[in-house]
Amino acid sequence: MILDAARAAISRLFSREFRSVFFKTLGLTLLVLVGVWLGTKELFEYFALPWFDAFFPDMPSWLGWLSFVAAIAAGLGLAAGLALLIAPVTAVIAGLFLDDVAEVVEKEDYPQDPPGKALPLGAAIATSIKFFGVVILGNIIALLLLLVPGVNILAFFLVNGYLLGREFFEFAAMRFRSEADAKALRRRHAGTIFLAGLVIAGFLAVPILNLLTPLFAAAMMVHLHKLISQEDAARATRGVELRG
Repeated sequence: MILDAARAAISRLFSREFRSVFFKTLGLTLLVLVGVWLGTKELFEYFALPWFDAFFPDMPSWLGWLSFVAAIAAGLGLAAGLALLIAPVTAVIAGLFLDDVAEVVEKEDYPQDPPGKALPLGAAIATSIKFFGVVILGNIIALLLLLVPGVNILAFFLVNGYLLGREFFEFAAMRFRSEADAKALRRRHAGTIFLAGLVIAGFLAVPILNLLTPLFAAAMMVHLHKLISQEDAARATRGVELRG
């Protein structure tokens, strides 16, 4: 079931509709990061450099290049820091477009089924922020566990597998169910969803490719929710037939 869902998600990953969502997400991500970089750079030059000059008022003029070097170093350090934020920020912005991904999968792969209901804008923003928190929290925990020999890689997969599997499955399920029903369904199939989360964590661990993680995870969990729902319905039907 998990492999079927993963294969189906990958087959859609580079389709025209998914590429459109990805380029919108990546474009907005770069705009946000460039804006943060320019804003922080201006704040540094406005506040830090005058303080530097005031702190060393008698500094020879030929040492003024230190201010310039400090500004360059700060700019490079900020750029490096923002580069590490590309994946989490992409996850935030992609959260706003996950319903678009789900709609494509449902329309193209399950045309006979009624379509899911998109989350309201407020809920979509809340979900996007929650995805960001999950990615950040998972990686902070994994980073802390890097200090513990023998469990670092395992910790990365276990933490991210659980968190990503839970959040993305509930997103897919809530297009068809209430939040309470989605959580109950996730608990009933916790093992399957955790294993699916490990697949997503593996995807997240691949540089560059990890920018596509939200799209892959959303598509995969739409498929997994469909498969689980079909399995539950078939099991319920068999139960009714046996009781009859």
